[in-house]
Amino acid sequence: MSKKIIIVGGGIIGLCSAYYLQKEGHQVAVVDQSNLDSGASYVNAGYLSPSHIIPLSAPGVMKKGLKWMLNKSSPLYIKPRLDLDFLKWTLAFNKSCNAKHVKKVIPTIKNMTLLSQDLYDDIKRDENFSFHYEKKGLLMLCKTEKALEEEIKTAHIAKQEGLDANEISLKELKQLEPSVALNVKGGTYYKCDSHTTPHEFMDEMKTYLKNKGVVFYTNEKVKDIEVENHKISTIKTNKQVLKADEFVLAAGSWSAFLNKKLGLKLLIQAGKGYRINTEKQTNISIPAILAEAKVAVTPMNGFTRFAGTMEIAGINHDINKARVEAIAEAVNRYYPEINLSAKEKSNAACGLRPVSPDGLPYIGKSSKCKNLTIAAGHAMMGWSMATATGKLVSEIISEQKPSLELDNYHPDRIF
Repeated sequence: MSKKIIIVGGGIIGLCSAYYLQKEGHQVAVVDQSNLDSGASYVNAGYLSPSHIIPLSAPGVMKKGLKWMLNKSSPLYIKPRLDLDFLKWTLAFNKSCNAKHVKKVIPTIKNMTLLSQDLYDDIKRDENFSFHYEKKGLLMLCKTEKALEEEIKTAHIAKQEGLDANEISLKELKQLEPSVALNVKGGTYYKCDSHTTPHEFMDEMKTYLKNKGVVFYTNEKVKDIEVENHKISTIKTNKQVLKADEFVLAAGSWSAFLNKKLGLKLLIQAGKGYRINTEKQTNISIPAILAEAKVAVTPMNGFTRFAGTMEIAGINHDINKARVEAIAEAVNRYYPEINLSAKEKSNAACGLRPVSPDGLPYIGKSSKCKNLTIAAGHAMMGWSMATATGKLVSEIISEQKPSLELDNYHPDRIF
């Protein structure tokens, strides 16, 4: 049965949800407070990464976060502040940073990313999309023996999970990237990964959805939500009042604000990431992550993108020059012939990634609101999990059997 559906949030998760919902014959509208041309969906590294099976909440991460708390250029920066939601999130995050949790969620993350990768393939083929999409894998580049040992252990885990992952020597790296000077000891190679140019996919998807009758309400901020008998009756924006049969919350880092109005308890913190683009010839052909620096390198369509850092410091779009400089310096340490210019660094942009405490997104319906489906909290995996999330949202609302087991993603899970 066709339903009228409003999606709050027009990032990659919201658009993919709209895509699968309209495929099922539903009437879909997307509400977003922006003009749909900026944010995390546009500045990310563009990875489709089954390799990223270890959640952010892994053993030792909280210890590193505390160590780096006074260093504003560190790969992970957690700004201390007296905020109850932040304190609750921090306690839950610390609780999740253990080996038992990691072992439990590895299959969950892997299955979601593999399904999502297949669905990107399907969309490009079925809709004749032309967005840049290559399957060249992903390198993990290491400068130290310690980092290399850790990455080899992770690659072994990935291989046990059936992923195409292997250790790679410096000699083999030079054969893969013969035109690039590398200052590393070695690394690992995940042939299972792919990469894209994000804005191309976003632009094509928006055009497709508009042509299919999906309505977009841009530059509209949700101000209030009215609930009757555990169901949303209307949402009020700064411009109008909207009614629907079902609602989808896919507002990224802003989802936490909206869920408060519904009495939900989603723990989400905004994790800011930065990107620097260069149109200069870098000769890099295979995406890579600079292991110690936590910087992602992606050869995109017409430019190379360097992205990274996780800054948990509330909702803001302030550009921290120290963090931008840290990315640029890391690039030069690993690729000694690449020097990012002052202009390229001054043109750096940032995006806010919604981070849950346990490294898994919230996907599903809360018991507190019958006609709301939540799709938020994907952290750095939003691009890798977007199409699968959209399909799951559609299956939930259309009352179909979900493609994946949803228990670990449940919005009411307890930390």
